[in-house]
Amino acid sequence: MLNNSTILITGGTGSFGNTFVPMTLEKFNPKRLIIYSRDEMKQWEMAQKYGHDKRVRFFIGDVRDRERLYRALDGVDYVVHAAATKIVPTAEYNPFECVKTNINGAMNLIDACIDRGIKRVVALSTDKASSPINLYGATKLASDKLFIAGNSYAGSHETRFAVVRYGNVMGSRGSVIPFFMSVRDSGELPITDERMTRFMITLEQGVELVWHAFDDMVGGEIYVKRIPSMKVTDVAMTVAPDAQHKIVGIRPGEKLHEQMIGLEDAEYTYEYDSYYKILPAIHNWHISEERIKVGKKVAPDFAYTSDNNTEWMSSSELGVWIEANSHKIGKI
Repeated sequence: MLNNSTILITGGTGSFGNTFVPMTLEKFNPKRLIIYSRDEMKQWEMAQKYGHDKRVRFFIGDVRDRERLYRALDGVDYVVHAAATKIVPTAEYNPFECVKTNINGAMNLIDACIDRGIKRVVALSTDKASSPINLYGATKLASDKLFIAGNSYAGSHETRFAVVRYGNVMGSRGSVIPFFMSVRDSGELPITDERMTRFMITLEQGVELVWHAFDDMVGGEIYVKRIPSMKVTDVAMTVAPDAQHKIVGIRPGEKLHEQMIGLEDAEYTYEYDSYYKILPAIHNWHISEERIKVGKKVAPDFAYTSDNNTEWMSSSELGVWIEANSHKIGKI
């Protein structure tokens, strides 16, 4: 599907974009891959990697700027929406700015994609959008709803929208693994709560889920990757086996366990070999055979949280991953 196409990724200089771009260039050989973002220095740094690749283009712009989006989307076939204000404390202290990017920016992109005749759009979501307890999660829930509704908002236009949702990425900047690695020489690791669990996903898995969404989507789906969980204490033991644990308490806006599908969504959720699919309740799309395909409806009391997971990553598996990816941990 993506072969010889023109793809634009908003927020393309972030962790996801830096993995999506090389993987997509190698697998699909697109005609053009446009990185749209507002940080010129990150674009300059990223351009050094692709300076001689004429397929890669850079476009300074903000999703808050509808006119700039219209210009950037000229001739584009597919869009990945990765731009967001996503640091939880930053969103809490700068709520208006978070809303402008995560909600208003989504509205701008939806309008621009419909008017420009984009074929398909996949927006990145987060576990924090499921039963949100912080502003970031609330804005991403609103964003998800906007992209889902965009399929009916498009009217006679052929633009289709879908969403992919996953938790914190292993080894990404600011996440728990590089944090523990940065303080382990002190002999003490701060643990928020001994019961805390987290989903474990790699950026490569996130990219593959986006590819699958482009290929599978009819419009309005939320794709949730089936991934293993780990207790935070087990992550700490793997990173620093001899370090002491200091319990510091849960931070404002933080959950004890991650949730990607809540009880309220069970009625509209279907299970597949490697992912779940939440279908929209509007227009009875949740009973659309075209969208369900080979999916099996989950139980009425189903919820997908990191503590009730049937798949768990062992310390040895995490150790192997850390050894293989040590060169990029904390840099992606």
